[in-house]
Amino acid sequence: MRLSYYFPVLFYFFISCGFLLLASVSSQGADSCNTNLTLNGLPFDSTSLQCASVWAPHNFILRYLETSTDVWSFVLSAPDNNSYIAMGFSPSGGMVGSSAVVGWVSPDGTPTIRQYALRGQKPSEVVVNQGSLQITGNSSMILSQSSRLYLVFQLNTNQPLTRLIYSIGPVGVFPTGTDYELTRHRDQVTAELNYVTGQASSRTPYKKLRRSHGILNMLGWGILMIIGAILARYFKQWDPIWFYSHTLVQSLGFVLGVAGVICGLVLENKLDADVSTHKGLGIFILVLGCLQVMAFLARPNKESKVRKYWNWYHHNMGRILIIFAIANIFYGIHLGEKGKGWNAGYGITIAILFFIAIVLEMRMWMRK
Repeated sequence: MRLSYYFPVLFYFFISCGFLLLASVSSQGADSCNTNLTLNGLPFDSTSLQCASVWAPHNFILRYLETSTDVWSFVLSAPDNNSYIAMGFSPSGGMVGSSAVVGWVSPDGTPTIRQYALRGQKPSEVVVNQGSLQITGNSSMILSQSSRLYLVFQLNTNQPLTRLIYSIGPVGVFPTGTDYELTRHRDQVTAELNYVTGQASSRTPYKKLRRSHGILNMLGWGILMIIGAILARYFKQWDPIWFYSHTLVQSLGFVLGVAGVICGLVLENKLDADVSTHKGLGIFILVLGCLQVMAFLARPNKESKVRKYWNWYHHNMGRILIIFAIANIFYGIHLGEKGKGWNAGYGITIAILFFIAIVLEMRMWMRK
């Protein structure tokens, strides 16, 4: 049996491994308001705390209550991604002018929690041990337990501010030195919390641009490219219809994918967010797409001696592109704002295409 027959098998194997890895990662470090809080050493009774999911894409869970007169207790729970987590209280809903409680656990296991005054956008304007929050003495702590961080503190106030800011720091980068300079967050969201009902409503900046970036890349790189590959592999008996269909679908996918990448670059510039891994994978996918277009334009005749090498290159570069595109789309959904819904929708779409490809592959092998 020729070596080229094994590449589809390997392709489907890597796709299956990707789904298993995604399921494994998504199950780690989970928390919800249906989970009982079991933390040792809390300075207050946690059994009656109210609970709200305040930042679903990053699984931020906030528990709070006025545990005594004018004393409000807070426990912010988030996945331990080797970064700091922060919760800010804002008079206006913006970052500037707010005060934040920031906590992290260093690689050596040292827990640290500090208050910061957010006086500007630059790191030098985020001042440690300053701010308007009246934090109760010896009530603050940061705990790492079951792959999650728990930021615990109490405020002396008759009513906390309702406009809240949540952020997560870059992976592996922690404040150091005597000034504890805070590196710019990797992602952040502004939300409003009703302390009576527990309803939390978030305000996502550049929501339309985020959605356009996600939809264009999902359709272009993550769906149409797969459909085009299926047409090319399993429908060659309808020549030349399969070729024109394959070319049309792949061209449309490429155009939509390029538009999605442009939206992503614009979005990164506006948000000034640290998405280097997602961006790097996106550029790599774009380069692979451009190489596929160049390969199509330089396609040798069927009678050429180098045609079989061109086929090998074109087919397997396409498979590599699809694998990285699927992985980066799921990673992008993880970084985005509608994690569960988009994950489910795209996952079902990929599963359907995957099932169709397996059926067609089996039929082709049975004919041979």
